[in-house]
Amino acid sequence: MLPTEDAVRQTVAAYVEAVAHGTAADVVALYAEGATVEDPVGTEVRTTRESILEFYAVVEPLKQTAELLTVKVASNSAAFHFGLTTEFGENTFTWSVIDVMEFDDEAKITSMRAYWNETDLVPVPTS
Repeated sequence: MLPTEDAVRQTVAAYVEAVAHGTAADVVALYAEGATVEDPVGTEVRTTRESILEFYAVVEPLKQTAELLTVKVASNSAAFHFGLTTEFGENTFTWSVIDVMEFDDEAKITSMRAYWNETDLVPVPTS
């Protein structure tokens, strides 16, 4: 059985919100047992709940805002584009990310691959 399109869209929206404002535990709660994370694509794939939690714990203390720009859902998969504004110490960057996810029948994330690289980080000029 496939998740509904609405359920997938709700998970995507919850994911973007949790990445920007939630805790690592909030993000990981959206993942199914046995899920994988490759962020960004080309890096080591995280295959355990503990390694996924450790990954999101790095961004948890950052001050961020996010905007979900586009979501495309097909079957049990979604591709979506979102923008982040992130403060790193005294510097602020905007960046654009495209994530591709697969979902189980409960709309829990079973795999996530993030498409971005360091050149996508754009410094925000200080006034």
